[in-house]
Amino acid sequence: MRSANHALTPSCNKGHTIPLLAVPSILNLYRVTESNQPRIALLTDDLSFPPLHESWEGLLAVGGDLSEARLIAAYEAGVFPWYGEEDPILWWAPEKRSILHLDELNVSKSMRNILNRGLFEIRMDTCFEQVVRACGDIRREGEGTWISEEITEAYVALHRLGLAHSVETWHNGELVGGLYGISIGRMFFGESMFSLMNNASKVAFIHLVQWAKKRGFGPIDCQVQNPHLATLGAREIERTHYMEILDIYLKKHATIKGTWSPEIDPIG
Repeated sequence: MRSANHALTPSCNKGHTIPLLAVPSILNLYRVTESNQPRIALLTDDLSFPPLHESWEGLLAVGGDLSEARLIAAYEAGVFPWYGEEDPILWWAPEKRSILHLDELNVSKSMRNILNRGLFEIRMDTCFEQVVRACGDIRREGEGTWISEEITEAYVALHRLGLAHSVETWHNGELVGGLYGISIGRMFFGESMFSLMNNASKVAFIHLVQWAKKRGFGPIDCQVQNPHLATLGAREIERTHYMEILDIYLKKHATIKGTWSPEIDPIG
């Protein structure tokens, strides 16, 4: 799960590329110059993505849009959007993918004590947009955010289709933490999490893993590894291995669409 702006107009023919000097955030991360800059695929109206091996440092393509159809195609292809405020839309397929195998969830003794004390109430899909905006607000106060209004609207649209979901941690009637992501087949693609109270996001994540395990899900796709996820048991695997897992669990069972609930068993 990861810690925005207007898309490029998809007016080029299939196969066109864009120089990386046109992407401001990349210049801050890598020493890209006129002489060494790679060229990245520029998306068109076609919803397909280039072969993953054509990515550069995990960056696969630029442009396109955030329509429901394109986002679904992206996740099914092992790709996700992630871009800064001054960038066009960037599509990523990292060579190393962070995942959490459900049987490898690490719940510390202190966390077990917190769970047993019943400090938090878990809800699902009761305030999806609020969770997305809270994730963006937390990032803005710290390291900046990729969760723009454009991103928010795109994922709210997927939520209306029954494909995007939130796991929410409540305390004394107030939302104090949670996470959101996309689910297709029996995969859950985690997008972001937030916490306004100690351990609130971890409680949401633990509940998600337990909920997913009962319903035959594959590993949680955490996308990009960070220390917070590592403490919970997430680890990095090669992209080729990730794609093998993705292929299995996209096909294993039908997508659980609609509003999720901790109390209601899924259909399908």
